[in-house]
Amino acid sequence: MNRDFSLLLLLILFFSVANGFLFATQKLPVDWNGLGVVVGAGLTLALYSFLYRDNPLFRVAEHIFVGVAAAYIFGQYWYPVIYNELLIELFALGAASSNGHGDWLLLIPTTLGILMLTRFSTRFGWMSRIAFGFFFGMGAGFTIPAYLSAFVLKQMEPTLQPLTWSLDGLNLFIILVGVVSVLIYFFFSVEHTGAVGKVSKLGIWFLMISFGASFGYTIMGRLSLLIGRVRFLLDDWLHLM
Repeated sequence: MNRDFSLLLLLILFFSVANGFLFATQKLPVDWNGLGVVVGAGLTLALYSFLYRDNPLFRVAEHIFVGVAAAYIFGQYWYPVIYNELLIELFALGAASSNGHGDWLLLIPTTLGILMLTRFSTRFGWMSRIAFGFFFGMGAGFTIPAYLSAFVLKQMEPTLQPLTWSLDGLNLFIILVGVVSVLIYFFFSVEHTGAVGKVSKLGIWFLMISFGASFGYTIMGRLSLLIGRVRFLLDDWLHLM
């Protein structure tokens, strides 16, 4: 019996004893709610066991998570989208139909959706390119203007505001200096020496500050998830808080 197998048995034994004690002392109700808390705690511990190393418990929890997530997404799409917006409107099923007769225009997106499934066939896989081409073309048409508006025009807007002797004017000046210095840093047609080199170095500082703020924001979000899981284990499961 190796070390990993021993640790695995100890973890399962601890989990079983802890749940038996919680059910015996009625800290966990003997119903579906209590079972849900036990399953959630078990999956949480199994997923966090990957911090030690890859193990069978983690792989089981990972496959369960992926399967449940896929089933949940399918359930969310089936009734409100496929059933309500496609089957009912296409075949005019009962009073739920909006116009009382079938909307045959829905056959176009339905056909494109079915063509995507031909990707799994080696013989008819080429037909999926039609649907994917239409999908990516439409997505690019919707996404590119939105990205230009959000990440280009909106970013340029503060640099075009009038500067004033106030706190807002100071913020606009810092934004203007940051935008210009970062753009000069990425302008490689001119050698970065002299004044251009100093401005480009200032752009590096703005880039590092931006990356650090983004990284800190990401870590803060991940830590909030960790705190939520730890609180679930200590409060909802073990009732130690």
